[in-house]
Formats: sequence, C-alpha cells, structure tokens
Amino acid sequence: MTGDPFANTLERTFARLRDQDLWRRRERRSSPQAPSVQMEGETLLSFSSNDYLGLASDPRLVEAWCQGARRYGVGAGASHLLGGHTKAHHELEEALAAFVGTPRALIFSTGYMANLALLAVLCPRHGRVFEDRRNHASLIDAAGLAQADRHRYRDVAGLRRALTKAGPGGIVVSDGVFSMDGDMADVPALLTLAQTHGAGLLLDDAHAFGVVGPQGRGTPAAHGLGHDPALVHMGTLGKAFGVFGAFVAASAEVVEALIQGARPYIYTTALPPALAVCAMASLAIAIAEEYRRAELYERIREFRAGATQLGLRILPSSTPIQPVILGDAGRALDASARLRAQGLYVPAVRPPTVPAHTARLRVTLSAAHTSDHIERLLAALATLPRDTA
Repeated sequence: MTGDPFANTLERTFARLRDQDLWRRRERRSSPQAPSVQMEGETLLSFSSNDYLGLASDPRLVEAWCQGARRYGVGAGASHLLGGHTKAHHELEEALAAFVGTPRALIFSTGYMANLALLAVLCPRHGRVFEDRRNHASLIDAAGLAQADRHRYRDVAGLRRALTKAGPGGIVVSDGVFSMDGDMADVPALLTLAQTHGAGLLLDDAHAFGVVGPQGRGTPAAHGLGHDPALVHMGTLGKAFGVFGAFVAASAEVVEALIQGARPYIYTTALPPALAVCAMASLAIAIAEEYRRAELYERIREFRAGATQLGLRILPSSTPIQPVILGDAGRALDASARLRAQGLYVPAVRPPTVPAHTARLRVTLSAAHTSDHIERLLAALATLPRDTA
C-alpha cells in the first residue's frame, strides 16, 4: 500500500480550520524587531511584539552577544550537567536571583520548558493543581503532563472554595500578567490563600518581568511582597529583556530539586553562553534605564484614552497587552486586514488561543513606540466599520 497515511485526516482538519476562520499562517519578517518592520515585502508599523522595553535590537546587546560568542563560541555543546554549564550561565543565574530577590535562580531554554519542569517536580502524580482558567498554554499542558488532579478557578473566591473543599496541600498556578487579556493576578490574595491551605504558588510572570513593579521586578514586587518560600517565580528573557530563554527564581531547595530531577532541564543542551552574556547586559540596561518603563506606560495611557474615546471594547489592562475585543474570528481577521491596508501590523487572535466569541486584535505596546505611532494606530482603528470595532 502506498500513499500518505495522514492525508485524509489532516485535510479534514485543515478544511474545518479554514471554514471557521481559524487557519494560521506564518509571515516572514526580514528586519530587526522594531516599531517599523519589513514584513512580506511591506513596511509596516507593528503592534504585535513582546519587546516591551524596545531592547531586542539595541546595539549594546548586539555587541554583548558578539563578545560572548568570541569568548565562548556559538553553542554550549552539551547539557548543563555534562559540561555545557559555563561561567556566563552561572553569573546570569546569580544576577537573576538578586534581581527577583530569591536565594537562587535556574535558567531554561523557554518558559514552556520551565513550566513543564516545575510541575513535573513540584506536583507528584495525582497531586492537586489549582489553576486559573486563563492560564498560559504552557501551564495548562504542564498540569496535564504531570497527571495532576486539576481544579480550575475563575477568581479568588473560586480558588478559596476549591482549596477549602480539597483540603491542605497542592499548588496554585497562575499567570502574573495574563498573556491574552493583559490584566494582573491578585498575587497577595493568591499567596495568602496558598499559605493558609498549606499549598505553594507557582507564578508565571513572563509578561511582567522588566515591566511591572519597581525596576520591573515583577508582580509580587509591585505589591510590596518580598521572597516567600511558598512562591515559585517563572520569568522569560525573550519579552521585555529582548533576548531569549527563561528562568525560575525560588528557594534553594526548589532550584536544587529542578537540577536533580527535571527532565526538561537535564536532557537538553544548555543555552548558548553568548546568549547568557547578552542577557546579563540586557538585565543591567532594563534595571538602569527607568525612562523606558516611563515611556511605555505613557504609551499605554495614550492608547487607552484614545480607545475609550472611540468606544472600542478594551479590557481593563494596565500593561502593554491591550486587547480590542471583536467577538467573531472572521471580524477579527477582517479588522486586521483593514489595518494592514493602512500600513499597520496588528494580528488577530482567535480561538482556541482565546475563549469562543472573544476573538480580538491583540495590541502590544513598546517603549520604542512614540506618541505619533499611537495616534496613527487610533486613527486607523477609527476607520473600522462600526460592526467590526
């Protein structure tokens, strides 16, 4: 028998996605990450990047990367436990721990891998996980792969009921800043509830580090919270810090448990040491250059004021993630196409990434955007048909 054994099944899946306006495609960018990008032969003003502090193309980071490559070469050449762990990795981990205010930190290739590692180690099979319904896919998948006894909650009151009903123990899992809605979790309430019920708190602060709290130290710092052994912090280096990779900041015991038993850490090649050198430089810039956060929050204020004046349906977000809710996937695609025709790149986000009937334009803002950029975006949004906006 010859032929493709997958073709029929996959074509049915493809047809369904196209019929429901859920087909995805990659677009080729041929320029550095910046407000103005070259995309598929067009010059577009982009509002799609997680480069919140405008550091992804900073010449100082380019030079730091080159210096790291000249010293360490291009690749790590091995896993951390088999000779791939360099002085650059170690120094970055120490700097990240100091930044967050925890005893130790551990770097990973991605936030996805970090979350998989954390729940695999901290949640034994059939252990209890209490997860916010809006959590990032990596947290959802991590709980599933850990074969956890999962309890989903909508709000703090729902978490309280779930914890009370389940009894002591388990781990509460939440985004710090929710990646699609842009609002922040009530971290003090989550931590208090976790402590009261003998549980831990895993906080995915990927969209908060560098942006939220004093010097961008994250959502707990924004609430005046210091290190607590019940809190495990995950952050990324590829968003506000403009580089790549992720890290876990926690107690010495949690970090050591990851080193000893986390398969996503043990069985993968270490990050390129040059990247660790670059991340160190980025962290120093992000801490020192407070004006970047000030510029970013001014752009957020300008956008929200203008969007409210236009009557757009925006969510209560004070972060760089500013969703414009349109409801239907087709309408979101149409709005994105209309903006593109005016030279703006604002992708549509559709189910299953977001719940049904909440398809949206996910506007993301950067310190590199100017007031003129925001005015241009608002002017374009104002031209959308009323039933689209």
